[in-house]
Amino acid sequence: MNINLTKGPVMGSMLRFAVPMILGNLMQQCYNIADTLIVGKYLGANALAAVGSSFTLMTFLTSILLGLCMGSGAVFSIRFGQRDEQGLQDGICGSFILIAVLTAVLNIAAFCSLNQIRFLLQVPEEVWGIMREYLSVIFGGITATFFYNYFASFLRAIGNSMVPLIFLAVSAVLNIALDLWFVLGIHRGAAGAAEATVISQYISGIGIAVYAIVKCPQLRPDRSHWHVRLSCIREIAGFSVLTCIQQSVMNLGILMVQGLVNSFGPVVMAAFAAAVKIDAFAYMPVQDFGNAFSTFIAQNYGAGNEKRIQAGLKGAVMASAAFCIVVSMAVWVFARPLMMLFVNAGETEIIAEGVRYLHIEGAFYCGIGCLFLLYGLYRAVSRPGMSVVLTVISLGTRVVLAYVLSAIPSIGVVGIWWSVPIGWILADVTGFVYYFFHRKELLRIRDDTIGA
Repeated sequence: MNINLTKGPVMGSMLRFAVPMILGNLMQQCYNIADTLIVGKYLGANALAAVGSSFTLMTFLTSILLGLCMGSGAVFSIRFGQRDEQGLQDGICGSFILIAVLTAVLNIAAFCSLNQIRFLLQVPEEVWGIMREYLSVIFGGITATFFYNYFASFLRAIGNSMVPLIFLAVSAVLNIALDLWFVLGIHRGAAGAAEATVISQYISGIGIAVYAIVKCPQLRPDRSHWHVRLSCIREIAGFSVLTCIQQSVMNLGILMVQGLVNSFGPVVMAAFAAAVKIDAFAYMPVQDFGNAFSTFIAQNYGAGNEKRIQAGLKGAVMASAAFCIVVSMAVWVFARPLMMLFVNAGETEIIAEGVRYLHIEGAFYCGIGCLFLLYGLYRAVSRPGMSVVLTVISLGTRVVLAYVLSAIPSIGVVGIWWSVPIGWILADVTGFVYYFFHRKELLRIRDDTIGA
């Protein structure tokens, strides 16, 4: 099942590796969407608003873990490309201990700050009761998120993107079945939707951990590897912490925008909750392609294949642009029927606002597609700091413009929607200009690349 990305046809090997990742995260989106769809259709607009706001908060919290796992995966990929078994095992031990400790801290902090969340997100009184009930359950799944993403990152780093897909598929199907049973069968309400998600997360997280430990001898290091080396922690932190900051900044900006959206009331909250799910589902494949592209670049960077890196970069840009154009057209045309999947036809205000959001965001998916490739490129060639810079530009622009434009009475909430593509475009321009002036330096394979 492992794919060696340093050999074979460039686009063929990249796509074979990327497709299972894409399918896996589409399935993950399916069970996120299942919560929203079932809650919106059967529990009403306030419940939809509550679950939608909770999803934004959980995305921010788990993005910290995701960033750490992605950064560790970049190190694993480089070590794997170098065939450095000793360095790989040291990295596995160091990163696992680091992320496990931070997961425990994050979980405790989430539960302790539950009462402060309402004020941070400006949640209306009529929504907060449902949201608090949902969050008190969903926070229990943070540890499961760590298990799944850590072991999935390792497996993908060594070229195995199929096994994470299988575990995610099982989890997605189970989550949808449990959603229907808990919400419609035994009437557990929003808490039931959260319980279904948490149970499914633990099954995929524990399942993939057991599989990886049994099948991969690298994950069974001897006692000497568990003596944490400061140099190893520095290397892992150099990738993981900056990638974590990138993911956290990105989702903190989204969380700040969520608070602004909430200030416009339950109708806009519900429209945003549904439209964001459609939005994420539409561009998720190109995000996963960017992650696969990053693994491809990292393995070849570790192996010293400079020409292969350049060929992969050109092919990835063309493939990403083609996909984004097709998806943009589809979202523009089908915006209204897509919104009606989540809310009843009689909720005309919610549908209209959601359609307006999708028409604006959907027209600019090429912008986010390029941005994901730039994130992956800079993370893979030992420049994760540049990914942070691009994220700050993209999200900083989004947050500032959202607050400034929405405060103008003649613009209002539509200013929040327009701030997103403007941020994407400014970050893309910065990323491509930096690459143009530094491309020889970026793609030059250095002798000191991560333990070489």
